[in-house]
Parts: sequence; C-alpha cells; structure tokens
Amino acid sequence: MQFFKNIFFYFLVLLCGIVHAQNPVEYVNPFIGTSNFGATNPGAIAPRGMVSVSPFNVAGKQNSLEKDSRWLSNPYVHENTFLTGFSHVNLSGVGCPDLGVILAMPTTGKLETNHLKYGSTYSNEIAKAGYYSTVLNKYKIKVETTASTRVGVSKYSFPQGESNVLINLGLGLTNEQGAMVKIVSSTEIEGVRNVGTFCYYKPEEAYPVYFVAKFSRPADAFGVWKKPAKYKGVEAEWMGYNGKTRRMKNYQKEVVGDSIGTYFTYHFNQPTQVEMKVGISYVSIENARKNLEKETANLAFDEIYQHTNKQWNNLLSRIEVEGGSKNDKTVFYTALYHTLIHPNTLNDYNGEYPKMANRETAKTEGTRFTVFSFWDTYRNLHQLMSLVYPEQQSDMVKSMLDIYRESGWLPKWELNATETTTMVGDPAGIVLADTYLRGIKDFDVHLAYEAMLKSADQIENNPLRPGLKDYIEKGYQTTKTTNSGSVSTTQEYNISDYAIAQLAKELGKKEDFKRFSKRSITYRKLFDKKFNLLRPKNDDGSWYANFTPEKGANFEKNKGFIEGNSWQYTFMVAHDVKGLKNLMGGDKAYVKQLNKVFDSGQFDMANEPDMGYPYLYNFIKGEEWRSQEKVAELRTTYFKNTPDGLPGNDDTGTMSAWVIYAMMGFYPIVPANPEYTLTTPVFDKITIHLNKQYYGNKSLIITKEGKGKINQVMLDGKVNQGFFITHKKLVESKELKFKLKE
Repeated sequence: MQFFKNIFFYFLVLLCGIVHAQNPVEYVNPFIGTSNFGATNPGAIAPRGMVSVSPFNVAGKQNSLEKDSRWLSNPYVHENTFLTGFSHVNLSGVGCPDLGVILAMPTTGKLETNHLKYGSTYSNEIAKAGYYSTVLNKYKIKVETTASTRVGVSKYSFPQGESNVLINLGLGLTNEQGAMVKIVSSTEIEGVRNVGTFCYYKPEEAYPVYFVAKFSRPADAFGVWKKPAKYKGVEAEWMGYNGKTRRMKNYQKEVVGDSIGTYFTYHFNQPTQVEMKVGISYVSIENARKNLEKETANLAFDEIYQHTNKQWNNLLSRIEVEGGSKNDKTVFYTALYHTLIHPNTLNDYNGEYPKMANRETAKTEGTRFTVFSFWDTYRNLHQLMSLVYPEQQSDMVKSMLDIYRESGWLPKWELNATETTTMVGDPAGIVLADTYLRGIKDFDVHLAYEAMLKSADQIENNPLRPGLKDYIEKGYQTTKTTNSGSVSTTQEYNISDYAIAQLAKELGKKEDFKRFSKRSITYRKLFDKKFNLLRPKNDDGSWYANFTPEKGANFEKNKGFIEGNSWQYTFMVAHDVKGLKNLMGGDKAYVKQLNKVFDSGQFDMANEPDMGYPYLYNFIKGEEWRSQEKVAELRTTYFKNTPDGLPGNDDTGTMSAWVIYAMMGFYPIVPANPEYTLTTPVFDKITIHLNKQYYGNKSLIITKEGKGKINQVMLDGKVNQGFFITHKKLVESKELKFKLKE
C-alpha cells in the first residue's frame, strides 16, 4: 500500500512541476509596440526570419489613421480595423516604409480584386511567438499563420460554398511597384515583386523579392488580373477555366505589371481547411522553391508552428527570470523577442545571397545577416547580443565585413543588400570595436580596422562620413557643411573615433590611439558656456545666431541637430563625461544641467541620443540614486504590457534592448567600452546561460536582496567598488548580488 502511496505522491509532485513550469515563450505578447508608433507587428515570424506573415491593415478607407504617414512604416496598426491581406516580407520597428508585400487574402463568394471592396474587418486576434490568427468578419474565415525562417505558412478555415485565395502584388508599403506572377499548376504559383526605396530613397536601387506559393488543395479555378495604375476605378480583368478539366490550355496564366495579382477559387461542399506555403528568396524563384521544400515540404501547419515555437523558447531561455509580476515577465520576454527579429537572415537555405553593390549571387557557410540599423543599435542592442547570443553577434560582424569586401564600405543602414545611408554618423565601426573588446574575436579584426580607418580618413567620395574635410580640419561640421545636423554629426564622428582609438590601443597601434583619442573630443569646440550646451558654429568659427536650444525636437529641422535638439544631444558624450563636466563647471553644474533635461520635459525616451541619460548620474559620486529612480520611473511609465507599451519606434529592437537592461540592473553606457553601469534589477533572480564557446560552460546569476536603493553590490561575495563593472569581470563571475536598503 505504501508503495502505491509513494507512486501517487511522485506523480503528484511531477504534475505540480509541469503545471508550474514556466516557458519564457509563454510571456511573449507580439501586440506590444503595435500602437504609439512602435512600428512592430504581431505577425508570425521565426527567430531572425527572412519571412514574417503579418496582418496588413494600413490600406483602406475605413482606417482613420491611414493618412498619417508615420503609420505607414509598418503593415499593422492596432487602432486600424480594416484588413486587406497578410504580407509576407516585413520590417519590425523601423521609422520608414518599405516591403510589406506579397499580400495573400482569403475571401468567399464572387471573386473581387479591388482591395477596398474585398477587405474586411476582423476580430478574435491571437498572437504568440511564431503564430498569429484572426477571424475575417465579412467572410467568417479563420486565418492562422506561422513561419519557418524562409517560408510563411497560412491555414484558412473556409465555410461551405465558393471561396478564393488572392495574391495581390500591387499593395505594399514600398514606394516601388512592378511585379510578375505565373500560375505553375492548380496548386502552385511563382513570381517576383519589386521593392526598395527605404525612406523613399534611391528609387534606382529597387531590387526583387522572389516567391513560390503552394496550396494543399488543387483549385477548381484560377487566373490572373492586371489593373493599370493610371486607370483609377477600372474593374480588374480576370480569366479562369473550367475546373473539371484541370487544363490550363488557352488561358492566361502569367501577367507582368504594377497592379497585378492571381487568384485560386474553390467550391466547398462543407467547411474545409486550405494550407498555403510561401517560400521567399532574394536570389531567384528557384531558390524560393528550394527554401519552401527544404524547410516545410513534408510538414503540416501545426508541425511548423511547434518547431518555430520551440526555437523561440530555446533562445528566450538563455535568460531566465524569477520574481516580478506577470506583466514584468511579459514586458521583458517580449522585448527579448523583439531583439531577436532584426538583424535577420538574408541567405537562402543553400547559403546563397545577393552581394552588396551589384547583387551578384554569393554563398555563405554561416548566416548572412541583413537589416543593420546601426545608428540605433550600436548603442545597446549589439552589446546585448555579444553577452547573450555571441554566436549570432559573431555572424553579424562577419556579415558586416563581407559587405565591406563586396562594396568597399562598411554598412550604415543596410537593407537586403542595399545601402540606404539613412541617418548620420559612421556607426558600424563602433559595433566592430565593441564586439572585439568584449572578447568575441573570431573574425578578421585587421580587416575591420582597415575598414574603420578608411571611413575615418578618406575625405573624397565617402558615403559614411560626408563633410569629413571640415570635421578633420576644424574639428567639427559647420552650418555650411550641412543644412541640418552639424553638431550631432560631429558628435557621432567623435564616438566613432573613440571606438577606433580603443581598438587601436588593443591592437598596439599607439599613434592611431593618440590621433583618434584627440579627434574623439572635438565636440568641445561647440560647447557654448552661455547656455552650458552644445551650439552650432558657422564656417568662420562664429556662433550660429538663430539658436534656440529647444528647437529641433519632434522631427523639426535644425541647423545643428538631427531628430533632436541641443538638450537632447549635449550629454551624448558618455565617452568623455569628465571633459563635459569640466566644461560645465564641475559635478554640481553637470548634475544641475542634467536635471534640467528631465525637469523641463526635454528628455525623449523614444530618442536614441538621450536614451542613456538616466544612467549618467552614476558618474557623479553621491548622485547614483538618481539613476536608480529615473530608470525605474521611465521603465514603468513607457514600457507596458499593452499595444502602446513602447515609448515610440522600437528601432529594430533598440528600445526593447533598453528595457531588458533596465530590468536586469545594468547598462552598456559607453559604446566601444566593455563596461556596464549598475541600477536596481526588477527581478529577484536572473540567470543568464552564457555561450559555452565564448564564455565557458557556466551561468551568470544576478540576485537582489531587500528593498529600496542599492546599498552594496557584491561580485562573487566581494564588494564591487562603485557603480560600474567590466564585461570581462561580469562574464567571469558566478553571481552579481544587489543588496538594497530603504
């Protein structure tokens, strides 16, 4: 009898363990950031996926926000109610429109090809990591989507009667049009869609995205349509065939143009499910077909979703948190999820990808990454990758160096093997230096250094550092050098030069270390003691007269600053806090001026230049409590488990990286300086499972004890002096403990 009692107890304990087990993937809420210009979408995607299947609701007269161009940078806005399809290549958390193409839309009844007529309201949305579903109210169709790395998969639950699946190649976010679609059989189509012109830039550099779509059931009828864009309001022309004969002879099955598409029609005697798989490639239609076959050929929808969901859970489990609320965990793991979307995969299953500059086909043995939004991500995201996913960061760096080999320049804001040159500065070198200095050294550092020097020293025809001549000769850009951003561009070049100096020091290049260290602090020439702020100068060295420190916020044009003002940029010199303190008149004056940034409402949590400001109090002894209070205040104010739960554009994971650090209790405040500054962690215990190849077979445990402000920080049982810790010490330690006191 006792034996059976023991067995019963054993299973009871086991059952309780199962019930209470927490998988990080369960806390992902893809709706976070889909409002308040966060520019994320809830679509299904695999980690670093080339493909994402997103609901597309930004094209339709029923959507009140359609005319606001800021919403058009992503395929989905939470407030919108009218859906016109599901796009298969998308960007997440970007500020400019592109992609959002290859839209599939299931309908019922008579075929209609005008998206304003076939679009539908929707309800019962569900979004998880690797999964999205909704019900199209107009048709009573349940749509479920998932994805592998290069294949988007949809499952349509149709009611009885006539049903259709449309592939619309005319809609999208991209500024370019032009497409081709061909019906291969009653279960397969192939095609190509032109995309490009990110931020409406360089229309001559549009490029193709290829696709192959396969259906689980043969269509009873199918055809193509073409609607010339110049003929507004004209009904689309379409052709079909007698489904009983299963023949395509004498029927149009291929079309080329702008507003084109294809349809598959079914006649169901009872409710029926149809699965559709769409393989994508930036190389060729044949590669798109191979991607589809290799990744999903023999797998059904549910199997693909389970595999993708497991991938997400494995990656998210690199960091395990205990304590905190359910909302805290949801904010944290959704942020981690967002950082694992971009940069994303460019190469096909067979390793082929389009080379930078000429788009010739090349091949990689690892992963060729794309979507490098470096002006944003150099500040915190790549440091997070180096710590938690160093194997990915290594491939990202190798991708950057391949881009240099192929084009002659490091990337600035690269997108699918095109350089958009969006934003200012020369940020790629900062990432290269920072990665190497954190101990990830399995890349050609001498090639990296060569590339960094080229962009830093080549005055003529330099796409990465325009206005370099003035910067080198005067130490700063002037109002004549550029119509906008002379001060902020100077600061960005300073930070890049600081990164070169740090790498030069590591490599034993003493003269370069001295030269670039000197160049890294020339922002000081733009410091005006009258305002205790940075101020633009004219070509003759005089101060720019029409200067208002507040001017430039909220995307207002400004001679001195890009997407910000003097308040939002002056403190963006974390690599030279001591120098800025001296310019301002010492510690007290520095703190007083920093307080003004927050007290006067000039701080913008959604703005990259000042996102590190809350941590700057840690540089002033006795003022560290301010950083702890300010970080906690900003975190709880702007980061929430709601659609508007990001402070603004996620910038390919940059905002998400900020809150991840804020919740773990440390932040990489100085780019290209492998050091963290400390604040109060949210969770009672955080376990970071470090990569064995780079950091040994160990885990780093972060704990907190007590409540209130930081009273003491212990590293492996020894008191850590101050509020900074090096990356090397952190990853070589077993436990970082925060002792708090009211």
